[in-house]
Parts: sequence; C-alpha cells; structure tokens
Amino acid sequence: QVQLVESGGGLVQAGGSLRLSCAASGIIFGIEINAMGWYRQAPGKQRELVATITRSGSTDYADSVKGRFTMSRDIPKNTVYLQMNNLKPGDTAVYYCNAQFSHWGRPRDSWGQGTQVTVSS
Repeated sequence: QVQLVESGGGLVQAGGSLRLSCAASGIIFGIEINAMGWYRQAPGKQRELVATITRSGSTDYADSVKGRFTMSRDIPKNTVYLQMNNLKPGDTAVYYCNAQFSHWGRPRDSWGQGTQVTVSS
C-alpha cells in the first residue's frame, strides 16, 4: 500500500503563497503510480479536484486555480508539490494528496491525511 504524507499548509493573507508537499512511501516492487492529484474540501462542501499529474508528467488544473497553482514532482524523492500563488479566501480548505496506482495490475488509490490551508482577507 502507498502511504502519503502532506505538509506545508498554514495561514496566509490573500495574495500570498504557499507550497504544499506530498511524500509517498511504500512503493514496493509491483506497484506503479499512474497519476497523483491534489484535492481540497472546504467546510460544508464536497471534495473537489484541484490538480493532477500523470506518469508522463502532464498536468491539469481546475479552472478556479489555473494560472495561480502549479503542480510538480520530484521523482527520486517520490514527492509531488503544489505551488499556490495569489491565494484567495475561497482557496481555504483542507488539501488532500491522492495517488492512483496499480498493485500487480489491480487499480488502487490512496489518500493522505490532509493539510489545512487558510487564506485571510
């Protein structure tokens, strides 16, 4: 099983920046990571997709964060990042890392515990 640990959340003023990290472990022989993503969930709202990165390195973003957020990865460190610039109060949420992977060909997924991002106006 793949374990994910997020870090980097915090309190920031509107217009500020934060960088989230998600470190993956437990990637043993037989496991292939197909994609990783960042999701967020604000109080009283459903969890929504923020950004994804595929095995080939292609990225995609929710319309609400395009031009402000950038997802990247460091393959040797098994870590993905979410650089968040020009943050808005509407970005306040718990941010979760997700991994879509296969274990000996069987599709699986894993979630981190989440990290709180709070943007003050």
